[in-house]
Amino acid sequence: METLLVKNIHTLVTMDMQHRELHDAALFVEDGIITAVGMLGEMPSQTADVIRYGTNRIVVPGLVNTHHHMYQSLTRVLAQNDELFGWLKTLYPIWSRLTGEMVYVSAKLAMAELILSGCTTSSDHLYIFPNDVKLDDEIRAAQEIGIRFHATRGSMSLGESGGGLPPDSVVEEEQTILKDTRRLIEQYHDPNRYAMLRVAVAPCSPFSVTRDLMREAAALARSYGVGLHTHLAENDNDVTYSIEQFGCRPGDYAEDVGWVGQDVWHAHCVKLDSNEIQLFGRTGTGVCHCPSSNMRLASGIAPVRAMLDAGVKVGLGVDGSASNDSGHLLAEARQAMLLQRVQGNPAALSAREALGIATRGGAAALGRDDIGMLAPGMAADFAAFRLDRAGFAGGLHDAAAALLFCSPVQADFVVIQGRMVVQDGYLLTDDLPPLIERHNKLSRQLIDGD
Repeated sequence: METLLVKNIHTLVTMDMQHRELHDAALFVEDGIITAVGMLGEMPSQTADVIRYGTNRIVVPGLVNTHHHMYQSLTRVLAQNDELFGWLKTLYPIWSRLTGEMVYVSAKLAMAELILSGCTTSSDHLYIFPNDVKLDDEIRAAQEIGIRFHATRGSMSLGESGGGLPPDSVVEEEQTILKDTRRLIEQYHDPNRYAMLRVAVAPCSPFSVTRDLMREAAALARSYGVGLHTHLAENDNDVTYSIEQFGCRPGDYAEDVGWVGQDVWHAHCVKLDSNEIQLFGRTGTGVCHCPSSNMRLASGIAPVRAMLDAGVKVGLGVDGSASNDSGHLLAEARQAMLLQRVQGNPAALSAREALGIATRGGAAALGRDDIGMLAPGMAADFAAFRLDRAGFAGGLHDAAAALLFCSPVQADFVVIQGRMVVQDGYLLTDDLPPLIERHNKLSRQLIDGD
């Protein structure tokens, strides 16, 4: 039995059912599972195989990223002044040159960036499969770097000639999509508690797949008991497309094709109206909020406060690194908190609510009850941040709030399933400088078309 003891923690934010925040606290881990949280004297042992000190540190549950397009880290800072549809049209031809190596390297780079920000669980939405690209490329990266991963098999089947947005060159046949999705679920999906790898079904969006594929994908996912994920109601053009093509708003379309329920989470949902919000709350449908991407593409401000008040499961996502250009999930939590306030209510979203969205909210959106809080029986996923920095000075009277209000920082150490993956600010599971160099070389090749 492998044990880990973290003691003398300045502030331990449990996010447990009582929302306890403990000081000079400790937690004990056995074989990747938390067995005790509290004061040092309450631990089952004062010794362990590995002992870490939490002096001058705040420890929080591992952050959960519920929406990303990791391959987009290869194409940051392009189409700088476009809204969603124009941005996509600019980038689709570039992405058509993706290779399996590019997807593997970009995923590992994106995962490293997330982990260093305190993220321990991430989903990814890979929906473009040109050349030799397979979802297996990302899965291999996740297994090597040690992140808890929800791989979603995305797809596009409706090209321009059929009234969709993407060029015909990057769409797939629907039976090919469904066949490969079955293969991936059967080969990789782990339904067990504490699973490090799960697979979900994820047609890209209402404007890039057919109604038939949405329905067949939902039926396929439910036959295997896996999650469903897509983009929805991201901006005004998205809503206009839904009304013109389907005769209804995006939320109504989602309900019509079977895309509401406890097993569904949608990305963005910036333009949901009150009826759609109530529908999602009533059916247990999840939403991933991506504030930086929504600002970058001028999509608008998602009604997160209204969603929370309606009981919608809201998680957080950095979204693709070409529409956010960053993969820092703690920074994203800060953006979520601040963005809800700019419409005139300084109390629209508190620091602890934002942290809750980034932890327990994300776990709920992904359908997990084993991550998102620090309590006995939960997976040992957590991140520690140093408080003895200039940026936190003057805020230590409320360290949990300071973590969100003050300047976002990198994690000091990160543990995933009881395994130390970041120590003293350094990633332990990959050699980062060569990875960055390789990534930049592939990025140049992709963008230049070499």
